[in-house]
Amino acid sequence: MNSDFNIAVHALVYLSHKGCTLSSEALAENICTNPARVRKVLAKLSRAGLVATKEGGRGGCAIAREAGKITLRQVSEAVEACFVSTSWKSGDPHMECLVASGMARLMDGIYAQLDSQCKQHLETMTIRDLEEQIFRTKQPTHREQTAMKAAERTI
Repeated sequence: MNSDFNIAVHALVYLSHKGCTLSSEALAENICTNPARVRKVLAKLSRAGLVATKEGGRGGCAIAREAGKITLRQVSEAVEACFVSTSWKSGDPHMECLVASGMARLMDGIYAQLDSQCKQHLETMTIRDLEEQIFRTKQPTHREQTAMKAAERTI
């Protein structure tokens, strides 16, 4: 798997959180990667209808649907993510030994099944779920703690 899925999810959560149109440069800064890479992923998300893009000086992209209606499976399909696979296969299909000649095909089936199970699980998770998890577990900064204490004293 490449990092397109990670970039796509990060971008969608950030776009949802900000609630406005952002440039690929602004997204890339938050994702910590380069804008060209972000634009490549955004193009895939745009084709899937997950982001809307606007060209020009005030251009950029915005989330195109309600975050609670975008599943991680939709994101994975948009970027053609494969979660379980291998580039190397043992054995050789031309060998006489049944183990050596059949193992690659057998393992391909197992990997495809595992990948399918991953995508089924991703169907249960939305961009909104991730956004809520981030902010539910966020610890207040020192400045926020000080402000909360000051507010408590005035009540």
